[in-house]
Amino acid sequence: MTLRARLAVGLAIIALVLIVPLVIARNAMIELHNQVTELRDREVRTSIFLGSLRDALADVRAREVALGVAKSDTAVYRELLETIRVAHVWADSVAATFSDSTAPRVIRERLDQIVPTVQREFEAYGANRIDEADSISQRSMAPAVTDAERALKSIERQIGFKTADRVERTNARIAEAEQASLAGLVVAIVLATMIGVWLLRSISGPVTALEKGMRAVAEGELEHPLDLSPNRRDEFGRLATSFRTMSKQLAELDKLKAEYVSVASHELKTPINVILGYLQLMQQGIYGPLSTKQSEILATVEAQGRTLARLAAQLLDVARFEAGGGRIEPRILNLATLLGDLERAFHVLAVQRGVEFRVTMAEGLPEEVQWDPDRINEVMGNLLANAFKFTGSGGTVELSATPSDHHVKIEVRDTGAGIPPGQLPHIFEKFYQADNQRSASATGTGLGLAIAKEIVEAHRGEIRCDSVLGEGTTFTLLLPTDTAHRRRTDQHRIEALEAVS
Repeated sequence: MTLRARLAVGLAIIALVLIVPLVIARNAMIELHNQVTELRDREVRTSIFLGSLRDALADVRAREVALGVAKSDTAVYRELLETIRVAHVWADSVAATFSDSTAPRVIRERLDQIVPTVQREFEAYGANRIDEADSISQRSMAPAVTDAERALKSIERQIGFKTADRVERTNARIAEAEQASLAGLVVAIVLATMIGVWLLRSISGPVTALEKGMRAVAEGELEHPLDLSPNRRDEFGRLATSFRTMSKQLAELDKLKAEYVSVASHELKTPINVILGYLQLMQQGIYGPLSTKQSEILATVEAQGRTLARLAAQLLDVARFEAGGGRIEPRILNLATLLGDLERAFHVLAVQRGVEFRVTMAEGLPEEVQWDPDRINEVMGNLLANAFKFTGSGGTVELSATPSDHHVKIEVRDTGAGIPPGQLPHIFEKFYQADNQRSASATGTGLGLAIAKEIVEAHRGEIRCDSVLGEGTTFTLLLPTDTAHRRRTDQHRIEALEAVS
C-alpha cells in the first residue's frame, strides 16, 4: 500500500470511528426528544381533561343545589341535565386517555346513576313532595357526585404516579444514552489512537532510517547501510532506491577524488625531490662555482620547492585522513616533556618576533598520556606557528594545559589580529584562509588547520576556535589521556590511496 493510500485509509477510519459516537448520541437524543414530547403532550391533554371534568362535577353539584332552591323550575332542571351531559363527555375523554384505570368507569357509572335520580328529584319537587325530593338529593344525588369526585382524585393520584414513573424512565434513558455515548467516545478515541500510532510508526520508522542514512552520508560514511528495503511498494521504497543510487554515485565520485588527490600528490613527490636534489648539488658547487646573485636565486627556488613539497605532503595527509586511513600510532609519552619541547622549539621564534611566549601547566595534570607524539607535535606546531604569524611585536602567545575529566585541555592563546565572526565556522575547511592573512608575516596553504582537526579527531578529541577581531584568538584542544581507538575507514578511499602509495 502506498503512503498516500495508507494515509487516506487511516484518516477515513479515524473519521468513521469518530462519527459513530456522534450518530449514537444523535439517535439517543432523537428518542429522548420523542419521549419528552409525548410526555408533555399527554400531560397537557390530561390536565385539560381532568380540569374540565372537575369543573363539570362542581357544576353538577351547584346545579343540583340550585334545583333544590328553585324546586320545580324547568330551566334549572334542564341546565342540570346539560351539565351532567357535559361531565359525561369529559368522563369519556378521561376514560379514553386512561383505559387501564377503573376510576373513569366509576365516574361514568355515577353520572349514569345521577340522571334518573335527578329526574325523580325533579318529579318529587313538581308534585310538591319536598321531603322526598330532599331525601333523594341527600341519599342518592350527593353520594353519587361524591363518589365521582373521589374517583377523579384517584385518577389524579394515578396520573402523578405514572408521570413520576415516566420521568424516572426518561432519566434512566438519558443515563443510558450518556453511557453509550461515553463508551462510544472512549472506543473511538482508543481506535483513533491505535490508528494514529500505526500511521506514525509506518511513517516515522522509514523517515528515521532515511534521516540516519542522510546524516551518515553528510558525515562522510558513504557506504552506510540503509535500514530500509528498496522492495517496499510505497514512496519509501522508491526513496530507498534513490538513496542507494545516490550513495553509490557519491562513493564513486569520492573514490575518484581521493585517487586524483593521491595521484597528484604522490606523482609530484618525485619531480620535486629531483629538483631539490639538483638545487642542493648546484649550491654545493658540484657543477661549478656560483655568483652571489645565482646563489640568491637558487635559495629562493629551493624555498619554493620545499613549500611545494610540503603542500604535496599535506594534500596526501588530508586525503588519507578523509578516507579514515590517516595513521596514528599512540604511545605513552611524558606530557611535561612534550610541552617543554614545544617551549624550547618556539623560544627562538618568540625572541625574533619580539613576542612574549608563556607555557603554563595546571596542577592535577597526568604525568603520562597515550598520544601519537609526531601527530600531536604537528598539530601544536601548526597552532603555535599560526599564533606567532598573526601576533605582532609586543604581543603575547600562551600555551596552557589543564586537566578535565580524563582529558587534557590544551589552549593556544594569542593577542593577534583575530578572525572575523562570520569566518570562524569555516577555518577548519580545506584551503580556507581568513581575511586576517594580510596581518600575517607569511601566507599559508589553508591545509594546516584541516589536517590538525583530522589528527585531533583521530585521537577521539575535539578542537574549537574562539576569536575576537582585533583582540586575539584561542584554539582549544580536548584530548583523552588514553587514545585506544581506530577510526572508521571508508574502504573505497583506502583502496584509492593504497593504489598510489
